[in-house]
Amino acid sequence: MIQRFIDDLKDSTGTAVRLTSLLVAMAALLFIALAFICAAVFVFVLQTEGLIYACLTVAAIFLVAALVASGAYVYQKRQAEAHAAEVAKSTAQSILTDPIVMALGLQVVRAVGIKRLIPILAVGGIALGFLAARRNGEDAPENPDV
Repeated sequence: MIQRFIDDLKDSTGTAVRLTSLLVAMAALLFIALAFICAAVFVFVLQTEGLIYACLTVAAIFLVAALVASGAYVYQKRQAEAHAAEVAKSTAQSILTDPIVMALGLQVVRAVGIKRLIPILAVGGIALGFLAARRNGEDAPENPDV
């Protein structure tokens, strides 16, 4: 079980490093291309319209590029949050179906006895129900009327 967590951590770290290095290279190349495009647009507008309009045109290009980048960032952030929530749910489910956990539960039942364990399981089930209800309540919006 711990080995699986370590393997998942290694895989996700390796993937993150590769994606980050590709992102840095892509950003540098995109910046250089955008700089040359802006220079060409600036010179063209300077020759046809004048200095003020050339500066405003280049500023508009950079504004649009910044808005596109911020939109992509927000999209990626939301996607990462959704993926993290999905992984957390699947991890909780996989822990309960793990054969080692099941064997441990059987050993506890044998050691304690079923008659003494029933009240403990009942209290634990109620606590688990409260915990699940609280977790579902946190996911819901606080003010649905607004």
